[in-house]
Amino acid sequence: MNLMETILYTGPGILSGPLARPSADTGAIEPLVEEILRDIKQNGQKAVETYSLRFDKVQLKEPKVSEAEFADAEELISAELKAAIRLAKENIEAFHASQKEQPKTIQTMPGVSCWRKSVAIESVGLYIPGGTAPLFSTVLMLGIPAVLAGCPQIVLCTPPDKSGKVHPAILYTARLIGISTIFKVGGIQAIGAMAYGTALIPKADKIFGPGNRYVTCAKQLVAKEGIAIDLPAGPSEVAVLADDSCVPAFVAADLLSQAEHGEDSQVILVSESEEVIAAVNEELQKQLAVLPRKEIAAKSLDNSKAVLVKNKGEALELLNAYAPEHLIIACRDDEALAEGVTNAGSVFLGNFSCESAGDYASGTNHTLPTNGYARAYSGVSLDSFVKKITFQKLSREGIAGIGPAIELMAEAEGLEAHKQAVSLRLKSL
Repeated sequence: MNLMETILYTGPGILSGPLARPSADTGAIEPLVEEILRDIKQNGQKAVETYSLRFDKVQLKEPKVSEAEFADAEELISAELKAAIRLAKENIEAFHASQKEQPKTIQTMPGVSCWRKSVAIESVGLYIPGGTAPLFSTVLMLGIPAVLAGCPQIVLCTPPDKSGKVHPAILYTARLIGISTIFKVGGIQAIGAMAYGTALIPKADKIFGPGNRYVTCAKQLVAKEGIAIDLPAGPSEVAVLADDSCVPAFVAADLLSQAEHGEDSQVILVSESEEVIAAVNEELQKQLAVLPRKEIAAKSLDNSKAVLVKNKGEALELLNAYAPEHLIIACRDDEALAEGVTNAGSVFLGNFSCESAGDYASGTNHTLPTNGYARAYSGVSLDSFVKKITFQKLSREGIAGIGPAIELMAEAEGLEAHKQAVSLRLKSL
């Protein structure tokens, strides 16, 4: 039995049919999310605590993580895991530090100087899921660029377990990269607290982080009120382009690594070879049988397809139209094919570049556009945590040289005050 149904590529139109992504419609839950956000906006910390009790079944005297809790977390993490997290930290820091830009002044004409400067966002809120999978890797992916950017205030919210504790790996990782302001708050109430601010939790200018559909809906709603968010997010996804040089076991493992994220995740296999598709399906059955999260992965595979194409040109046409969050090219001409990729969140080349490397430790960021948003959005980077402010300075020579052109343009647009701002200066010369 094939776990992934095979379909023939018939053109980009199949994206609205057999390859349609699982519905991410939040309409059914919007009224509830709106009600909770409104309550938090009006009643602050008291409302946050009410919803923490309601949804997370926990009532905390002190929602802020204490020094003692950080110390306990340090003791609970194995030396091996600490070393792995430190390795990932170094790689992620190296890659994101390389993205820093130095201001460069350009003289567009004599006496007219222009430049651009990166300025850190003053307050950022990081949301870290802590439910079925405590994503301490996301602490690295969001926290490291926030720290490198120099954001003065970095607040992290993550849900506690029923005993009121945060997973120790989340706390260890946060402290390692220099984040110590952590609140044990999850779900809608965490997004509301960071969006509006409470007596305890500071207001954020921009909110980052993945979450379930309630968290996603809350982020989308606060964005309508002027609170910036990292990017539109939906269920995780991967597309794999494989030819007869691929290792079917590797491809199957990559597909399952995304399928286990959630029942609404989608994975796509694209190949010119029916033999490759059959071999990957055989490996999927073997590997799925022993996965701890096999029920989740199996339901995800119901949303997924293998697509048989005539050639690599068709494959790229399909993949660029699909715009996957993750794209793996397991082909002998991987680098040449990569030149044809125009829409993808992050691309992995060759048989040994597993998507898990980007998720954890290669250095690139794993917070990426899903649901086709890779057509227009980039993944999180150092730039996500700064504003680019432009500057200009005109001398007497500069305004004399550029002024007459500005006067003519302003007059042509019927904006007399704009023209006058230049004319007065020219007369003063």
